[in-house]
Amino acid sequence: MNEEEMRKRLEALRIEHRDLDAAIDALSGGGSSDQLQIARLKKRKLKLKDQIAMIEDYLIPDIIA
Repeated sequence: MNEEEMRKRLEALRIEHRDLDAAIDALSGGGSSDQLQIARLKKRKLKLKDQIAMIEDYLIPDIIA
């Protein structure tokens, strides 16, 4: 995967992360008692966050000053 593809993947992951956040808020605020579904969405969101961090670390390496 080249850098351009990684940047596109990163943007797609960020969009999905935001969408999951909105879905979790909607389920939580809507009086829904489907805690299992909310937990699954939160778990997926955490996985996405890890993937985003991994790609960001690759694209923006730490520079020791």
